[in-house]
Amino acid sequence: MVLVAAYAAMIEAKALDTITPDFWIPAAALGLVFLGLHLVIRWLAPYADPALLPAVALLNGIGVGFLRRYDLAKATPAEREDLAVFAGTGGRQLAWTLAAVVLAAALLAILRDHRSLSRYAYTLGLAGIVLVMIPAVLPSRFSEINGAKLWIKFGGFSIQPGEFAKLALLTFFAYYLVRKREVLSLASRRVLGIDFPRGRDLGPVLVVWLVSLLVLIFEKDLGTSLLYFGMFVVTLYIATERVSWLLIGLILFFGGAYLAYVLGSTVGGPFANFYDRAQIWLDPFAEPYDRGYQLVQGLLTLGTGGLFGAGPGGGQPALLPEVQTDFIFAGIGEEIGLFGLSALLVIYLLIVERGLRAALAVRDSFGKLLAGGLAFTLGLQVFVIVGGISKLIPLTGQTTPFLSAGGSSLMANWLLIALLLRVSDGARRPVTGAGGPAARPAGGPPEQLHGAPTEVIRP
Repeated sequence: MVLVAAYAAMIEAKALDTITPDFWIPAAALGLVFLGLHLVIRWLAPYADPALLPAVALLNGIGVGFLRRYDLAKATPAEREDLAVFAGTGGRQLAWTLAAVVLAAALLAILRDHRSLSRYAYTLGLAGIVLVMIPAVLPSRFSEINGAKLWIKFGGFSIQPGEFAKLALLTFFAYYLVRKREVLSLASRRVLGIDFPRGRDLGPVLVVWLVSLLVLIFEKDLGTSLLYFGMFVVTLYIATERVSWLLIGLILFFGGAYLAYVLGSTVGGPFANFYDRAQIWLDPFAEPYDRGYQLVQGLLTLGTGGLFGAGPGGGQPALLPEVQTDFIFAGIGEEIGLFGLSALLVIYLLIVERGLRAALAVRDSFGKLLAGGLAFTLGLQVFVIVGGISKLIPLTGQTTPFLSAGGSSLMANWLLIALLLRVSDGARRPVTGAGGPAARPAGGPPEQLHGAPTEVIRP
């Protein structure tokens, strides 16, 4: 939080030519919120990974600081020095952070053992599918923003149910694959040193593939489709250790995306939006003031930042469309440069690495798949949004975890971190004595939960 306060001071010094007396208040408020969560973790999950909370808190604090910078950029010169620290987008993000942290603490209090989630796996799977499909069936005026149907809008409020669906679906995937992994690990033939599965075992992958294509077509978003299909295939790989599943997943996904692109250019209809996004991605400078405007501005913003950036407060974020949500990574990059963005990516990498470490260390198979899937999902979401703004892949409607404005993404990702904290607490909990049973939180041994296997598998 000292870094966050220093970042806020530099923003004001550059944008206002002065530092106001209350620049430190948002950082202090965040410090109190995160200190409270730290105490909750020490009480409810004392063996949880100690690196997760500080890393996420830094990202969240930088996000709040940049959104305050965005509020200053939008205000007139006469309004800037009198702009309250709790006003505007930055103030709302502070409130959403408090709500998200309270929700994460509540999950830690309710869920004392990650294995108990397996009791509700099918219910969570059904809930996840419903949450994914709701925006697709709603009229565009209630669900579409910037061409992607990912939202539920009512009044002046909106929610992105897919952010919560990914957690529910991942829990179901982990439970299902624990039960079926022996069957899915069977090989039918060996090609170029790779064992491929039997044809009749491809059913679950084909079902999830079809669902991801429906998301691509009807919700008009490649990133969400890639996120759901990717987390299933990677969880399947962790469960079976078969590289062939990764190859099959890549072939299916890119084949489906190419088919949607071809149908969009010939048939149109529900495929037209994806075709348009792909065309913008292929050549955004063909229409730099029309369809390609957002991507072109994002690329110019990153180019303006260069290696070292214009300095906090020295950029022009108000010129970049949706800089507070989809393009916040580009807006921050203009001010902190390539080196600063690389540091942010390293922080994300650290969070993913600690999640994978928890997956390696936890003793039950369900926990391994859950933690591995959660860590990979966070990393894939960062890849999808950064790939979109840097023109590596077509633009998506995803938000940058912990940085972007909005409550849905912030709360869902803090719940993801709470689940990783719970799994890491179980993984790091010490053994009671030589040869004695491992100390376990309430909820019973894993063999009492639906007969879940207790053997250790390697993610």
